[in-house]
Amino acid sequence: MATTPRQERSLHELYRDDPERADALAWGRRGALKGAALAAMGTALGAAIPFASRMPAGLLPAALAQSQGGPQLLQMEGKAPLIILGERPLVAETPENLLDDEVTPSDKMFIRNNGQIPDAFAGDPRSWKISVTGEVATPLELSVGDLAARFEVVTRRLQMECGGNGRSAFAPQTSGNQWGNGAISCAEWTGVRLRDVLRAAGMKETARFTGHHGADSHLSAQGEAISRGMRIAKAMDEDTLIAFRVNGQPIPHINGAPARLVVPGWPGSLSQKWFTRIELLAEPHRGRGMGGTSYRVPVRPIVPGSRNNGADFTDMESMPVRSILTNIAHGTRMPAGTRDVALRGKTWAGDLTARAVDVSIDYGATWQPAQLGAPANRHAWQVWTAGVRLPSDGYFEIWHRATDSEGRMQPHAATNWNPQGYGANAISRVAILVG
Repeated sequence: MATTPRQERSLHELYRDDPERADALAWGRRGALKGAALAAMGTALGAAIPFASRMPAGLLPAALAQSQGGPQLLQMEGKAPLIILGERPLVAETPENLLDDEVTPSDKMFIRNNGQIPDAFAGDPRSWKISVTGEVATPLELSVGDLAARFEVVTRRLQMECGGNGRSAFAPQTSGNQWGNGAISCAEWTGVRLRDVLRAAGMKETARFTGHHGADSHLSAQGEAISRGMRIAKAMDEDTLIAFRVNGQPIPHINGAPARLVVPGWPGSLSQKWFTRIELLAEPHRGRGMGGTSYRVPVRPIVPGSRNNGADFTDMESMPVRSILTNIAHGTRMPAGTRDVALRGKTWAGDLTARAVDVSIDYGATWQPAQLGAPANRHAWQVWTAGVRLPSDGYFEIWHRATDSEGRMQPHAATNWNPQGYGANAISRVAILVG
């Protein structure tokens, strides 16, 4: 009996439904992309792949790995078209090509909520009250106006990054919003140093940790949306602020007005929005978002995909080194004959700085150094620039990786898998098509 020949699925469908078969068809037994597989992949991409011989075995081109149909974009007054990752609570990521400004405008700042967005404060923003309680000699309740009058007001460019930035790079997939690399901003924040306020309250010797509180409630309306804390050393950092302005203007409501904490270089969940109270504690805070696997990473590697209660995890503190390309969007098509391409991007490394950025156009077979600028101040990101020359028209990927001031480099794949997907900082790949 005659049989109907099997109609093969597209590479998109194969990698979505049957990745093992996709790898077998595309790469063969020896992992070399050639012959019909190379032609098929070139057809799917719409161009030849000049550096196909250098593509690592089993690597799916970045242009094919992206989701089909495009992301859902935010439509909100006062905000750029951010990528919506969640609607309840509202979470939205900034596309990397919208982060080209040296100082991030408020409309391009990513959105991360953990619960219900509180109603906008109806009174004079200067009357918003913040209290200091716990292991202090003199509990305080101060308005924003009091803070500005009593303490030195400073302005600093400070990075703010979600602890789950880069989460989508983990395999197998973890829980949480599947961030790319756009959960980052570096705006100019104006406020007072948290340490000045804590000293005014008379910190006791037993004050070892903080607990943060805000006006946003959990989606269930039961308790706080999130309430995290940190070691007192970070609270006393000169760049940890109680902020009431951003880029010279009042903080937008969606980003925490009238006042918020800014704890630069550490997970953004510590930068309490709609900030109302800080308590000093002798023991680590036990609020929502503390303990277990919340904002914590394994001390020793665990089996990817396994369950874990986080008993042997440690709190995530300084964020890992990362780089983004900001002047060319993923999937950009360039005119035929384009050979010289200028690159520009940002890099940062939590409490540290970046000491190098390197770029590659041949799937990491060779690398060239980028020019790296100094941060405007501590905890600000750094601008990097480079130029690459393409050998022909076709499909290319721009890879870029950063190295921090202690010599740690972005890995080729996300490492130290954990159930909630923190700390993924794999090198980035931006696809371009020439001709």
